[in-house]
Amino acid sequence: MMDLKLSGNWRLQWFEPGQRPPLEIASPSFVDDRFWMEARVPGDVHSALVEKRVIDDPFVGHNDLKCRWVEDKEWWYRTAFVLDEEPDGDETAELRFEGLDTFATVYLNGLEIGSAENMLVEHVFDVTGLLQRGQNVLAVRFDPVRLRVKDKEKNYWCGFEKDRIWTRKAAMNFGWDWGPRLVTAGIWKDVSLRTWRKARLFSVFPRTVSASEERAVVAVDAEVLRRMDGGGPLEVDVRLTGDGRTFTAKAVLAAAGRSAPSGGPQDVGAGSGQTGAGTGHAGGGTGDAGIGDAGAGFGRTLQTCSVVLEVDRPRLWWTHDVGEPFLYRLDVTLKDADGGVLDRQTHLVGIRELVLETKHESGENLFCFRLNGVRLFAKGANWIPVHSFIGAAEDARYEKLLRLARDAGMNMLRVWGGGIYEKDVFYRECDRLGILVWQDFMFANALYPDYNRNFMDNVRDEVAKAIRRLRKHACLALWCGNNEIDWLYEKELAAGRANAPLYGKRIWHELIPSMLRQLDPTRHYQPSSPWGGNDHNSMEAGNHHNWQVWHGNVEPRKFGEPLVQDISVEGVSFKNYKKDTSRFSNEFGMHASANRHTLAKYIPEGEFRWQSGEMARRNKDIHHEKGLLLMEGCTGVPRDLDQYIRYSMLTQAEGLKYGVEHFRRRKPFTSGALIWQLNDCWPGTSWSLIDYELLPKASYYYARTFFAPVAATIDHDPGKPAAVWLVNDRREAVEDELLLEVKTFEGKTLRTEAMRIAAGPGEARRVAVFAEEDLLNGGRPESAVVRLRSRGGLFPDNVYCLRDFKDLALPKARLSVRRDAGGSAITVATDNLARFVMLDIPQGEVACSDNFFDLLPGESRTIELRHLSGEPIRIHDIRVSAVNGDERLD
Repeated sequence: MMDLKLSGNWRLQWFEPGQRPPLEIASPSFVDDRFWMEARVPGDVHSALVEKRVIDDPFVGHNDLKCRWVEDKEWWYRTAFVLDEEPDGDETAELRFEGLDTFATVYLNGLEIGSAENMLVEHVFDVTGLLQRGQNVLAVRFDPVRLRVKDKEKNYWCGFEKDRIWTRKAAMNFGWDWGPRLVTAGIWKDVSLRTWRKARLFSVFPRTVSASEERAVVAVDAEVLRRMDGGGPLEVDVRLTGDGRTFTAKAVLAAAGRSAPSGGPQDVGAGSGQTGAGTGHAGGGTGDAGIGDAGAGFGRTLQTCSVVLEVDRPRLWWTHDVGEPFLYRLDVTLKDADGGVLDRQTHLVGIRELVLETKHESGENLFCFRLNGVRLFAKGANWIPVHSFIGAAEDARYEKLLRLARDAGMNMLRVWGGGIYEKDVFYRECDRLGILVWQDFMFANALYPDYNRNFMDNVRDEVAKAIRRLRKHACLALWCGNNEIDWLYEKELAAGRANAPLYGKRIWHELIPSMLRQLDPTRHYQPSSPWGGNDHNSMEAGNHHNWQVWHGNVEPRKFGEPLVQDISVEGVSFKNYKKDTSRFSNEFGMHASANRHTLAKYIPEGEFRWQSGEMARRNKDIHHEKGLLLMEGCTGVPRDLDQYIRYSMLTQAEGLKYGVEHFRRRKPFTSGALIWQLNDCWPGTSWSLIDYELLPKASYYYARTFFAPVAATIDHDPGKPAAVWLVNDRREAVEDELLLEVKTFEGKTLRTEAMRIAAGPGEARRVAVFAEEDLLNGGRPESAVVRLRSRGGLFPDNVYCLRDFKDLALPKARLSVRRDAGGSAITVATDNLARFVMLDIPQGEVACSDNFFDLLPGESRTIELRHLSGEPIRIHDIRVSAVNGDERLD
């Protein structure tokens, strides 16, 4: 068997569409590629052009407009590879492209072997008999998207660019309200050549049948692609190893297409194990869940088998906030009748039971994930593609972002439906870190031509491949058919603007659920997000997208009613979160500036100023006044760039704190808070918590407190009583002594209250209520700060001001700053309250133990800094200041 990765020696060139005959360029004798540019694979055309300085960085200034010509060209990749010998006559040879973006035609040794029209999934070509000893030439042609879809019907609803309706690629490439239009092309994932004899493993699906602390039952389904002339029976051996023990089972696939079970209890090595009976069936891959191009070629059949393992005293997989995300090693080996190994796959798998509860025992609606019998509160964010040039994004970028998410207390991320089915590294890291994944299928904010047979064949192949690739992951929690289509279409219908039926309905209401019943019946599926109740975006049932805050949508709304927007200070205010009684809020948020370093790096000199055209261009949303209205209600309208960066970050952080703490106090009747959005694909102004340069914003550091497994919070509005709550997401009961401190901004103590507090497993409990005047004890609300502190370190400190920032009477604070000689720590001290202390970091990828924090009068705090790639931190270039004070230079 051969498995050869074809990652080197690729060259790239562009032509006008149709300029040269394709077979001429694909021919092994074509010598002009000596003068083509080198290109990375995986990668993309834009990144290669930037690297070779053919185009300027599209993220700088207006350069994205200057490189629009790229999407109108015909692009060719070529490489050559050498084989010492031709594959044997009984070997099947397959050429596998894990990602082709998008309209691609593939040539091997001058022969056109096939084409692809889908960026989102892999494509496999049978090249048996086409390889030769010595040099082989591989060429790939990418046609312009616009050329391929120019004659298609697009006169119906679609958010953003309509070419994407017919194009199965990342929708965000055509521009979104947080990123620029950059229509990519290229070989964006790995390419490999492999050979196999008789049969190979087509797919492996480990699934937990049942699980408890005493015993788990794990089934492993294997699909085997075999040649019809592959001879006698095949054996599938399954080995599950972990916690010092091994469990085994096997199944036999008969040549006639029947599976014969085999195996029984036995001792395994030094540990004890049990083999489950290998039960299952074999058959051809027909129907919706067929083998697609991965079974290209004649004389193939797809057989299936299933084995069952009984695991005593299993180590269960948990999200990181409630337990250990333990992973077992799963080895699946395919053998022929003589015991020869034909194929092998190894995966890290988790044993866990995950169900979605939709009814409380009281009869009230829920949308609550129950993991291993424990109700979870889903804390996290929406995940968009990590870069506009997805193929060029390295695995390390994923790893850094996911560790930051874990460190902020997030236990769930939603892969949003306008991007991609994420790279393998994403799901591997979520498995390892204990982060659940809400997985959208890649349909967003548009109608899709489900009336077209060729389009539906493409989608059917895509859905089957996506399910098979992702279903093995313990982190995968839920499948969702699309993003906002049903909700937004019904809104258009109610407003009389819909000029077509709900095209695409057959995809997410018929095709996808049918295929999931065949390929993954273990997980909850819902057709769209949001979904449920008397309006697809109802708070009464299902999940909810709260766009009252920021977009000013007036809620609640019912089917048939027009959507009303109130774009005013009150209409977009984050105080509206208090009205949100949704069961699961998986989109909500507001804009904040990127960090100063990120903006300065990409905005041309002379344009980095408040309200410049370049600054406005960083905001891809419509109605830019929404951000100003939000700040007007919280901080006041900024007057310069420095205030804009601070005020927008402060408003976002305080707004998300206000919303998330409200949602968590409602558990279990609200059981999820997924912020829009975690990350950025370019250096812009958006809803993100972490900017493009991987510098966390203020809201990220706030999240470490409002997403903490145990949190003490205050429910208070100006002039109203203040209720103190203890929220416990742990599996065990907690108790502690809570210290409530009320001080003036100058440091005078107004009140101190120590109280014993407790909460049961998974409980939110109100532990005390204080009248505002009792808290203040004669002080003024605009000059007082409240802190909740744990005596035993159970929860992080939580600090509140009793009035909005714009109404505070802040004194001047003098900050004393000491920088550690080793370059990894900064200590800050203050005389008066220092509000929103900011370490302004002039380099990317630096995370702090805390930042954008309130420092109480007379106190100090030491901040640890680390570079995500281990590079030195320019600690002496870090500027430290608060909104009411600067570093003292004396």
